[in-house]
Amino acid sequence: MTRLDQSTRHALVDAAGIRTFYREAGPVDAPVLLLPHGYPCSSYEFRNLLPALGDRWRLIAPDAPGFGYSGTPAVAQFPYTFAAYSQWLEGFAEALGLSRYALYLHDYGSQFGLELALRHPERVTALVIQNGDIYADEHGPKYAALKEHWANPTPEGREKLAANVTEEGFHDEFVGEIHAELVERITPDLWTLHWALMNTPDRRENVVRLFEDQANTLDRFGAQQEYLRTHRPPTLILWGVEDGYMPEGAARAYLRDVPDAELHLFDGGHWLLETHFPEAAARVQDFLSRVLSS
Repeated sequence: MTRLDQSTRHALVDAAGIRTFYREAGPVDAPVLLLPHGYPCSSYEFRNLLPALGDRWRLIAPDAPGFGYSGTPAVAQFPYTFAAYSQWLEGFAEALGLSRYALYLHDYGSQFGLELALRHPERVTALVIQNGDIYADEHGPKYAALKEHWANPTPEGREKLAANVTEEGFHDEFVGEIHAELVERITPDLWTLHWALMNTPDRRENVVRLFEDQANTLDRFGAQQEYLRTHRPPTLILWGVEDGYMPEGAARAYLRDVPDAELHLFDGGHWLLETHFPEAAARVQDFLSRVLSS
């Protein structure tokens, strides 16, 4: 492959009526890895992975509505629920003509991607799961505040959630639970860039809507687990165990439903591609080399 194949390209497309920014690398006729991002990030999360793997695969990472450089439609057009994001991701794949793809499932993107897989299991060639949980019995202690509000929603509770949508809150999401040696590996661009992009009244309010709607994802876990048991897609699990939302048990729980999945645990946290990029990228490269045709 030429070096040009590996360079990241940047583009806009209309996906389900929403202006969607995306990053892409790799030959256009290569097997696809679709990468929906997590919170409070954007496709920037995959800025290093795209050129690293773009010699053999086509990697595509969109910014979700209300994040990064994508549009922020009015709530009447897009309700900022997990179901709506999954439908948008389906529209994005269709806008790019993607009929077969592996999915990288991380954080909120794991819900967007798994719901897409449930609707179109025949399109999914493989899963790479990285700190994206679907087992409520393995939730970590950082879920406590969310679950308290879900069980008893109040204006005061909503204000507490909104208080986390700040630059300080973003900083804590990226570095708030990992040990000091790993903090040094994480660029401050993550929270300064994404706070600058998210600091509008509409975007902050829409994030709180998403926090509240996350309660509905728990009702979808059973169907997602059944999808794994029924279809058994080739699965790679990469997991940072220093994750207050999703500790080690949340990773091992996947083996209940895909016992032949490959599991790799790291001494990092939620953002492995920042702290353990060479190791994580090598695992993904090896996995894709074995499960996807060239």
